[in-house]
Amino acid sequence: MSVSKVPDVNRQMCPSRLVLEHVTSRWGVLVLAALLERSYRFSELRREVGGVSEKMLAQTLQTLERDGFVHRDAKPVIPPRVDYTLTELGREAAEQVWGLARWTERRLDAVHAARETYDARKATQDQPG
Repeated sequence: MSVSKVPDVNRQMCPSRLVLEHVTSRWGVLVLAALLERSYRFSELRREVGGVSEKMLAQTLQTLERDGFVHRDAKPVIPPRVDYTLTELGREAAEQVWGLARWTERRLDAVHAARETYDARKATQDQPG
């Protein structure tokens, strides 16, 4: 990236938006968080990240590997063994998104309360005159 084009995530065409999308996607966050604990084989990771399809997990891992967040270690054994671990860059990203994920867990009650208040207010506003 040239010096004149400083990354600015608010700019429409800033490449940092795509990276942000990768690490904050539904599966990106959960995969990064799981890999913070330890390395995983594909099938173990799929079990750990509940609800992810095989296809989505493969795509997410490939994207995170391409971005430099995940290291894929294919061992030449029979049957084949592939382990996934975080790179240094991946660990840094995972710690950031995991903090946000933990915050959402802690503040879930407040979000539910806000939704109920909003829905009740909207229901009274939407009633005919």
